Amino acid sequence: MQWEVVIGLENHVQLTTNSKIFSGSSIQFGAEPNTQASPVDLALPGVLPVMNKGAVERAIRFGLAVGAKIAPQSVFARKNYFYPDLPKGYQISQFEDPVVQGGTITFGYEKDGKLETKTVNLTRAHLEEDAGKSLHEDYAGMTGIDLNRAGTPLLEIVSEPEMRSAAEAVAYAKALHSLVMWLGVCDGNMQEGSFRCDVNVSVRPLGQKEFGTRCEIKNLNSFRFMEEAIHYEVRRQIELIEDGGKVQQATRLWDPDRKETRAMRSKEDAQDYRYFPDPDLPPLMISEEWIERVKADMPELPGAMRARFTGDYGLPEYDALILTSSQGMATYYEAVVAKAGKENAKTIANWMMGDVSSTLNREGVDITESPVEASQLALLVKRIADGTISNKAAKEVFAAMWDAKSTDENLADVVIEQKGLKQISDTGALEAIVDEVLAANAKSVEQYRAGKEAAINALIGQTMKASKGKANPAQVTELLKKKLAG
Repeated sequence: MQWEVVIGLENHVQLTTNSKIFSGSSIQFGAEPNTQASPVDLALPGVLPVMNKGAVERAIRFGLAVGAKIAPQSVFARKNYFYPDLPKGYQISQFEDPVVQGGTITFGYEKDGKLETKTVNLTRAHLEEDAGKSLHEDYAGMTGIDLNRAGTPLLEIVSEPEMRSAAEAVAYAKALHSLVMWLGVCDGNMQEGSFRCDVNVSVRPLGQKEFGTRCEIKNLNSFRFMEEAIHYEVRRQIELIEDGGKVQQATRLWDPDRKETRAMRSKEDAQDYRYFPDPDLPPLMISEEWIERVKADMPELPGAMRARFTGDYGLPEYDALILTSSQGMATYYEAVVAKAGKENAKTIANWMMGDVSSTLNREGVDITESPVEASQLALLVKRIADGTISNKAAKEVFAAMWDAKSTDENLADVVIEQKGLKQISDTGALEAIVDEVLAANAKSVEQYRAGKEAAINALIGQTMKASKGKANPAQVTELLKKKLAG
């Protein structure tokens, strides 16, 4: 039987406010345990929560960026459950009336060796507070509770179950991760828990409309773990069904050491949490004027930048999508174009998506940490365009520039000179080499003149060999054709 995978994501995004969502407590990471939990965070008798305006504005900013509806009135609810790191016995969240409703995320990914684009619809994004943290190490078999995170402002972003592979899910998560950092609503630090992923996975027979029973894999804090967890869970569910069993709805955890998901608890439904409106918080009212003020303060969005890249620079849609995958990538690209000229925009895009990206991935660094500065790459591109070096030599120059870690704006010229990589573009010098090649390869000359046009490739290769790879390939081809036609 053939199976179809169905995936939806819930992402918990920690907002970049200075204080918690309902109190003035700090959210600074790394503080001593239980030093940032105020009476409000603990819901001690007599205290009242007060909404953090900055958290609301970040939610509005996100909603505008994804084309969602910003609810003019949204309500906070109490989500009731018991867990040691939940000091109140309930979590303040939003249920029936979330602040952000709908919206879409568009991203690129690789499928069957081809580059694809996909748009996933969002169900909602709602504001809520985080719980504390259970600590299981160094406590002689006991568990310690750190309530510093309790009350930290989160925006939970829920997608529709529209992804059909691990590759799509990871690409979606990466696009969302990039967007929230672009907007400045989250610092994106997955190691510190600022961006966490819960993945809902189910399988169904190919062609079936009804969804299968889903399992939720909680708290994935790396894209690699996400991909591995989805692959494992899909295999587990398919094997279970094919062996005559049934998938039980449950919450599962990913064990990166054993490379498997394991059951955490049965999955609760909404009624199990006994949601009801929080009596201490009035409805959140968001006026059109407030939305317009937030909109006026927003940066250029990736969608608008993509349209500008295709319009101003003539880039294909996919190139524009990749180059706007992060604000750092887009800023770097435009800085190179500003130095090298719009006429080289496509060449620069190819370099950004090729050698630059592959080197960044191999070294594990972000574009903002690239040792090759935008102005240095611009000069390299210009040297390709003016025929100083070949594309093949340019790759060698780029690698040397990366290793040099120099701030010299003329670094490309320095490397070209040091390595002797200048192409021979002098017509007289090239003619002499071409004449020698023609004289030594009479058979290829005869074949070309007899109508076998592919024979010229052998002559081009011999010319490049004779010049030790320094001849300008375009000029070589032109000279050969001219002499062979004579």
